[in-house]
Amino acid sequence: MLREVTSAAILGCSGLTLSREEAAFFRDAQPWGFILFSRNVETPDQVRKLVDQLRATVGRPDAPVLIDQEGGRVQRLGPPHWRRYPPGRAYGDLPSNDPLLRREITRLGARLMAHDLAALGINVDCVPVLDVPVAGAHDVIGDRAYAKTPDGVALLGRAACEGLIAGGVLPVIKHIPGHGRAMADSHHDLPLVDTRYDELDAWDFAPFKMLSDMPMAMTAHVVYSAVDPKLPATTSKRAMRQVVRGAIGFDGLVMSDDLSMKALGGEFADRARASLAAGCDVVLHCNGDMAEMKAVLAGTKPLSGQGLRRAKAALGRLAKVPEPFDLDEARARFDAAFDGRWAA
Repeated sequence: MLREVTSAAILGCSGLTLSREEAAFFRDAQPWGFILFSRNVETPDQVRKLVDQLRATVGRPDAPVLIDQEGGRVQRLGPPHWRRYPPGRAYGDLPSNDPLLRREITRLGARLMAHDLAALGINVDCVPVLDVPVAGAHDVIGDRAYAKTPDGVALLGRAACEGLIAGGVLPVIKHIPGHGRAMADSHHDLPLVDTRYDELDAWDFAPFKMLSDMPMAMTAHVVYSAVDPKLPATTSKRAMRQVVRGAIGFDGLVMSDDLSMKALGGEFADRARASLAAGCDVVLHCNGDMAEMKAVLAGTKPLSGQGLRRAKAALGRLAKVPEPFDLDEARARFDAAFDGRWAA
């Protein structure tokens, strides 16, 4: 059961195993969940032990443990212990006149990813990317996008969600309400999108509307001048209320993108307070830096009210028994669809 004293935060750790300081900190802080990066990954046994350690610190066997396992250039698990997966665009570019084949293979790829993750105890994947790129935009999204149109992105994004859920892993749609038009990488700078609202609504917001029934979403550190000319969506009450909860109609759990990204300014406690005050249910801090995590927790509140309801609802969608499938047959079909280009 989710404790009422859980902090509205998802935190990272620094290495392959927990230090005593980290274990003590997490026991006291009681973050809602954790996130893993390449620095936390060496072998399957090591990852499983780390996941168990993280959950033991908070005393919740179903505590969310997240990872970014998209495929392509954003893949925390890889050879020699895990197979490579293609980027999102590779699914949309499959040579076929039948869009349902692309959908089927996207779902199959996500189902295979879920198999990899569930075997490690990881129960949340920060997939799918629902951003729709436009010509001239920064390539931080680029081939991570499934297609070049909102309908194409939504079709394959839903297939990825279905594959993950079928395998006992929750998806996170990102980056709500849309990062595809940004001319800067929010890891390094704060993007400003100066586009009319009706264009944003018809293009950028559209895939998120079509997947508004998903359990979790991650925000975009992007300023949309037509919505709020001063603040990025993560810390903008107007963006969260009028767009994310309003126009898009998303009622699942909303997490901030990483608070350590340079798109956000100010002290870490202030970043956390502003994100939660704007309407994020939980904040995300990824780099495992202890001083930064302590500062984030200083600006974080207990998970309660609507946020607690959404957190419980999200975890309630975890499949207790994954959809059965023949692993060897699934891998063979997946490899055949790509002519062996992404074979393990």
